Amino acid sequence: MAGVKSRFMLNEDLAPGALPPGQRIYAVGDVHGCAAQLAALHALIAADALARPVPWITLVHLGDYIDRGPDSAAVLERLLGPPPVAGAQVVNLLGNHETMLLDAAEPDAHPGALPYWLENGGRATLASYDADPDDPLWPQLLPPRHVDMLRRCRLLWAAGDYLFVHAGLRPQVPLEAQDPFDLLWIREPFLSWSGELPGVVVHGHTPAAQPVVRENRIGIDTGACFGGPLTCLVLEAHRMGFLAA
Repeated sequence: MAGVKSRFMLNEDLAPGALPPGQRIYAVGDVHGCAAQLAALHALIAADALARPVPWITLVHLGDYIDRGPDSAAVLERLLGPPPVAGAQVVNLLGNHETMLLDAAEPDAHPGALPYWLENGGRATLASYDADPDDPLWPQLLPPRHVDMLRRCRLLWAAGDYLFVHAGLRPQVPLEAQDPFDLLWIREPFLSWSGELPGVVVHGHTPAAQPVVRENRIGIDTGACFGGPLTCLVLEAHRMGFLAA
């Protein structure tokens, strides 16, 4: 983890939502192949959980584990390993970049998916597996356990007043009628929407220099793959804080 600065900044503020008593959630933004930053952030999460024990801890990863950064393969291997907090529930959500990989790996079903994925960071992912995108057999170099994990990722998870999703929700559409494409890809009109949503949406997908906190959403993609920190939102009761690496 040389060169990774861990930043403990759990300045607890009032949150726009609440969780039941005894529950704490650590939600991690877009990793994008930054394995060293994820390891450092997991260490901060473990230290915080040890210092402030609670009965029920959930660790949520908001998707976009791969592409652009230097070691997507190591990120997925870490997500398959034991959680940084013993006994914690782990929820891994699907991101649009994972969807691009899965589509590209099935060219007969998704023609044109491979070049689109390569243009959006897929080359870095294949390099982490020593795979050549010009070799039509490159999908066979992906460990089946990695592919299976991505296929099992959820689109949405809810707890208390919060909804956790990769990109966001389409405003004024009931939760049960949301299009999976929007959950993975949406920016507008979600980002500028100031009205009510089915819950306080915790999301990544749209990078910003620092976490974005609104009454109806919290965005925590802080551009790890572009030189920014990897951010974790910490939620407990009516409060929130942030960890970063």
